[in-house]
Amino acid sequence: MPAPLLQITNLSKAFGAVRALEGVSFDLNRGEVHALVGENGAGKSTLVKIMTGAERPDEGSIKIDGKPQEQLSPGSAHKLGLVCIYQQPALFPELTVAENVALRAQRLSPFSRVYWSQCRVRASQLLNQIGANISSHREVRELSMPEQQLVEIACACGVGARIVLMDEPTASLTQKEQHLLFKVVRQLRQSGVGVVYISHRLDEVFALADRVTVLRDGQSVGTYRSDQLNEKQLIRFMVGREVPWLYPPAGGTRGEVLLSVQNVGCASTGIRNVSMEIRRGEIVGLAGLVGAGRTELAHMLFGITPIDSGEILFAGRNAVIGSPQDAIALGIAYVPEDRRRYGIILEMPVTENVTMAIHPTLFPNSWLRFSRERELACRYIRDLQVKADSPYVPAFSLSGGNQQKVSIARWLATNPQLLILDEPTQGVDVGAKAEIHKIIHQLANRGVAVLLISSDLQEVIGMSDRIGLMRNGTIAGWFPAGSTAQQVMERVFGRSA
Repeated sequence: MPAPLLQITNLSKAFGAVRALEGVSFDLNRGEVHALVGENGAGKSTLVKIMTGAERPDEGSIKIDGKPQEQLSPGSAHKLGLVCIYQQPALFPELTVAENVALRAQRLSPFSRVYWSQCRVRASQLLNQIGANISSHREVRELSMPEQQLVEIACACGVGARIVLMDEPTASLTQKEQHLLFKVVRQLRQSGVGVVYISHRLDEVFALADRVTVLRDGQSVGTYRSDQLNEKQLIRFMVGREVPWLYPPAGGTRGEVLLSVQNVGCASTGIRNVSMEIRRGEIVGLAGLVGAGRTELAHMLFGITPIDSGEILFAGRNAVIGSPQDAIALGIAYVPEDRRRYGIILEMPVTENVTMAIHPTLFPNSWLRFSRERELACRYIRDLQVKADSPYVPAFSLSGGNQQKVSIARWLATNPQLLILDEPTQGVDVGAKAEIHKIIHQLANRGVAVLLISSDLQEVIGMSDRIGLMRNGTIAGWFPAGSTAQQVMERVFGRSA
């Protein structure tokens, strides 16, 4: 029997007094999709860093093709055919798509000649291979997060990888892009590539994985065949307890109309003739494909990109929202999609990230009250169950899911009347997702209006009182609570009236 493509045995890693991994074993066969699951902080990211050579283990061994790798580095891992697709794309924003693909796929000497026309053709071929309609001439900084993710996948396909690590690859993709990714993963498996698939979306795990390894608190809970598990069992293995519900039952009553948008448009973003209402205590979901205009509409409501046609009424009065400051003054808060670029400041402590949006009220007349700041931040850290060694640790030291909670806490601290959530559970584990969903419902029950934008269609359906479908920059239809994913997707692709 051939040796596993990748074999990890009794791996341990500590950062100071914190044991990130303890005695973890994991293996990957050729032509296999092996899922790695666990809550945020379970040790998945540390294990990925060790597999890619970014970190050295304190104990344990790593073998690739049966050969020990005692001095594994990112460079040697790449030469061995190991490629990682991270949740946050690692692309050069000032370069074009073709240039980014060429940097990954071509190994050139200092005196090699670069044939850019061939690079563009090769990049276009790789993008077409995964079904991504992205021009190779575009600069990466112009791309949305989902588009950047697709470019990352194209880069991995271009280097002829033998081991592919995918860390939350569908976190910001809609169902259409997810299906394209699934097709690519299956193609890789058929060609003998081993895929380590990390995801909090358990439906993806059951759709793709041959085996599943569960991590909890830095230790291996076990490895299981995916066809011998169900979702309830897997959740219990991950969190060590029963999670009673992922989408809490609706409660409370809907109040008067808080936000009324009438024929709103913005030529620069392609938004046109959008009309909608959100009542106090109501959760309105927005579904649609990437590029349909969901995030662009959120930017308009928050004043990042002011409208140039139509009108916005807030609490019955005409509202001119020309900047985020105008929106905040009205009581509108916005949790952005890309938390690492816009949601938090990674180098700043958790405390300052939580209180940043309320400094004028927290520190009136510029009098600094650090005890009050700490008290407020600790309350949100407790309420949102943020896992941090201290409220003063920098945000970059937190896991992705805990960074997301801090991003949400910043805007909850403003006591908003309208909360706009753009991908609020992206990269968040199932336990934390249930907690965030509970918080959203609690806010709605207190009378806060919520606009929920998510690429996770099940989340939109499970959480929303009404669902608006965006297509080509406008709202193409509305669905009541209880609608099915099939009904929504048929309208997404224009197959029903």
